[in-house]
Amino acid sequence: MAHARKKQVSLIRRLPLFLLIWGIFAAAMWMPAIFALVLDDHDTSRSFFYSGLLGLFVVGIISLATSNRMPRRGTLGQLAVLLGCFTVLPLFLAIPLHDALGNTSFLNAYFDMVSALTTTGADLFPDPDRLSAPLHLWRAQVGWMGGLLMWISAAAILAPLSLGGFEVTARGQPGRPVSGVAQSEMVDPRGRLIRVTLTLTPVYVGLTAVIWLLLVIAGEQGLTAICHAMSTMATSGISPVGGLEGAQAGVTGEAILFLFLFFALSRLTFSSDTATSGYSRLDKDPEFRIGLMIVAGVAALLFFRVLAGVSEIGGQMEPLQALSVIWGMIFTVLSFLTTAGFESANWDDAQQISGLGTPGLILMGLALIGGGVATTAGGVKLLRVFALYLNGAREIDRLIYPSSVSGVGGGNRRIQSDGAFIAWIFFMMFALTAAVFNVLLAAMGTGFEHAMVLSVAALSTTGPLIELATDVPIRLIDLSGGAKLTMCAAMVIGRLETLAIIALITPALLRG
Repeated sequence: MAHARKKQVSLIRRLPLFLLIWGIFAAAMWMPAIFALVLDDHDTSRSFFYSGLLGLFVVGIISLATSNRMPRRGTLGQLAVLLGCFTVLPLFLAIPLHDALGNTSFLNAYFDMVSALTTTGADLFPDPDRLSAPLHLWRAQVGWMGGLLMWISAAAILAPLSLGGFEVTARGQPGRPVSGVAQSEMVDPRGRLIRVTLTLTPVYVGLTAVIWLLLVIAGEQGLTAICHAMSTMATSGISPVGGLEGAQAGVTGEAILFLFLFFALSRLTFSSDTATSGYSRLDKDPEFRIGLMIVAGVAALLFFRVLAGVSEIGGQMEPLQALSVIWGMIFTVLSFLTTAGFESANWDDAQQISGLGTPGLILMGLALIGGGVATTAGGVKLLRVFALYLNGAREIDRLIYPSSVSGVGGGNRRIQSDGAFIAWIFFMMFALTAAVFNVLLAAMGTGFEHAMVLSVAALSTTGPLIELATDVPIRLIDLSGGAKLTMCAAMVIGRLETLAIIALITPALLRG
């Protein structure tokens, strides 16, 4: 038995990484195929079954042709594979969606799969009734698997290269191996990838199962429960009922999702497997603490905004209404900070009571900040914001005490000396990238305000922002073909981050 296991591990090591991921997604197509078969939707079942069979056949043929070739590219090669997964793999994932839906273009199906795989969750089909139950399951499943892919890639690929937020804490240059990683793992990056996968996958699957079970106990329907569970862990915001307003679990269901959204604030909530040492206690982790501060502060600001609006129109707010508004604020703020984008069912109550519009700029700001490093959340990341905060506080202290000497204290021992400088460079690159995509979308016929919202939503991987940030929701289906492809590129760059894209240009990848 041990010999058979060693043989399986040897086959996995020899199989090209992209083909391995392709095969996993191909096999996953049989889940919606079985679900459609149970619902007597034979056309949809055939679309997914034959697409999965075709994918496994292609993977098998290519694997046989390359069985004697050992992959030689190192961690940078794995980063290139990750880029290929987010750009090429959706072409295959869109085949059953396009065939089963039947009334949309392949470009729309590709856009939807890129959106799901990057955990953006931009809803191209705002009417839930347009998609059948198996298609809703497939979209949520792709988003969930995309989140797992990023969980694994963060520890196995991005961390050893000082990317994805680790460049703030690591002692190596971004895109270069970190000195804290064992040399054996740098020589055998596939071994590290396998070890991280075997460690994190049971945690990810187990947490998803717990959310699903709790939602079912709370009275949620089966399909909605599993989709919301997968979307919460992946922070994709994909829902088969158009959001939490269509859910059956009510406030209890929102409370369940709220608790598990904290896993997107800090990696210490589920694992300490990173390339560099940091805090071992969650209550001492700067990402988690600054995330709680932002949630509390922004929710309080929004609540006082509602109170001012109610007072201005001469209205009154009952205590129960106030509690409902406060809960809606807290949940929605945390949801957008973690880039999940779920809107509380009580969120609209605040707007109706006060007569004020949606605070789109605040939601965009939360999405830009994003969640924790090495989580499924997008955005700039809390650790980079913390590094900039420490640098700003230090500069203010120097204005007061010019001769003071700064030491490594408890608040900044996780940040390296150049961490704030690197974080500022990333922030500037993020802003420049957003400006470029804003100009590109505006040149393709999109209004300036809409182009800005689309750029921020794509780069921060917060798709639901598209529907909530403006008074009139943006219809993605009405965008031109060029604008949709531009959005796809923005979602991929937002998921991988610009520093990773720059690292792929290095000549070391070509020499590897």
